[in-house]
Amino acid sequence: MRNLLPKRLSCGVLIVNAERELLLCHVTGHSHWDLPKGGAHPGERPLAAALRETREETGLALAGETLLDLGRHDYRPRKTLHLFAALMPRLDVAALHCESRFTESGSGRRLPEMDGFGWFAFADAPGRCSRSMAAVLENQVGLNRLLDRLAGRAASGNNAVWALPALVPPHAARPHPA
Repeated sequence: MRNLLPKRLSCGVLIVNAERELLLCHVTGHSHWDLPKGGAHPGERPLAAALRETREETGLALAGETLLDLGRHDYRPRKTLHLFAALMPRLDVAALHCESRFTESGSGRRLPEMDGFGWFAFADAPGRCSRSMAAVLENQVGLNRLLDRLAGRAASGNNAVWALPALVPPHAARPHPA
């Protein structure tokens, strides 16, 4: 019966810079880091979901036309990823913030889904992620190949390649975790 259930779709953005680094978000309460990504709402297109999740989890408002569509990737037995990629200058991660919240079991506290951000060298990034995400990054995407593709688009004169994001300010009424 389990095999008859459809796979869930999660959409996200790989954000890389010219220094061969990948932007990752630390998952609150866990030891691993992850891409800004999450589930698509019913009827939501993958690009819209990836842009929304990136904005909610990092505060970065990216323009869809700057992203490279990497398509769908096998991720977990019950989940598929639809990924996009952005080439951007190395920004200060201290300016990033997560608006998405969850309720911590036991305490009932509302915590951000992501509690830290960092740029990680391509060689080190997969080791910071879950095994499933590491497999996607290493075996399906290939971060060095990805940067070469994005740089090739930039070299061809496509001005819409560089993702120069706007930072969405933190919500004024956002509760501060104790």
